[in-house]
Amino acid sequence: MNDTSPHARDILVEIEAEVAHEMEEDRPIAGGTAYQTVGALVGIAVGIGGAVLAYGYGLGSLREPGPGLWPFVVSVLIAALSSILLVVGRNLTDSEAFTRSSVLPAIGIVTFVAFGLLMPLTGFEIPALVLCVVWLRFLGGESWRNTVVISVLTTAAFYFLFLYGLRIPLPHLIAF
Repeated sequence: MNDTSPHARDILVEIEAEVAHEMEEDRPIAGGTAYQTVGALVGIAVGIGGAVLAYGYGLGSLREPGPGLWPFVVSVLIAALSSILLVVGRNLTDSEAFTRSSVLPAIGIVTFVAFGLLMPLTGFEIPALVLCVVWLRFLGGESWRNTVVISVLTTAAFYFLFLYGLRIPLPHLIAF
């Protein structure tokens, strides 16, 4: 049994229509199949590049994983899913046109690659902290207070997770 009054249903219909209208206004400019294709090709390039970098760190085995094993697995997954998007995505209509904010993922990728290149030289801690700061403050627009707290805690959490929890021998400057 539906106990809602006709007045309550009218208000609900009115709110739903208003929300739908606002969402339509906020929707980004639609892209076409070319945008879908470019997005998939970028994903494939990122996946292959990440897999090559991760392989250079050494994969180890499942019983004794090397520092590159899980980044390699994730990179292969990104490349595989992007390949599927390249094939299937041509018929999809949910792509967005490139705007000024489209450069943010590219900056994220460049900083992540820099993290991967710096880690063998400077250890895990400094590049991880810098990566968090760049992503949170400059790409995400977080306040400095949130950026500092989250960056330090995230770096510490991953430090202990990889070095002590998973026993993955990452290059590091600080030893406990």
